[in-house]
Amino acid sequence: MEGLRAAPKRAKKAGLAARFDKIFTAATHFATINEVLEGIREEKAEFLRVLERPEVPLHNNVAEGDIREYVSIRKVSGGTRSDLGRRCRDTFASLKKTCRKLGVPFWGYLLDRLTGADKVPRLTELIRRKAAEWRARKAAAAPA
Repeated sequence: MEGLRAAPKRAKKAGLAARFDKIFTAATHFATINEVLEGIREEKAEFLRVLERPEVPLHNNVAEGDIREYVSIRKVSGGTRSDLGRRCRDTFASLKKTCRKLGVPFWGYLLDRLTGADKVPRLTELIRRKAAEWRARKAAAAPA
């Protein structure tokens, strides 16, 4: 499977799409199962996206981990008093998580932005650099 993810061949993609259709167009004697199969068929493009974009993970463990801290804080604090408070909390939580993933000290980043020192690159620039590095590594690892 890993080889397929790294460089899926056109014939393999078509074969997997055909298998998907065969499996999820089958009818059963159970209405509930048939409804679930229909729902899966409607999301076929999402399920097979990995064939076009092999860098897309087959699970959402990273996303689940990203929100775990936020959910714990929300449970303990009982939420916010206003929509503005919720937006502020969500914004700062997102900034903190993004800084952590990019290896940037969160408080240092905030201080840099608030004082206008501009010694720390903007997060968008750091994300672009990481993406370029990732694409370069993938291109170097791809068979010629």
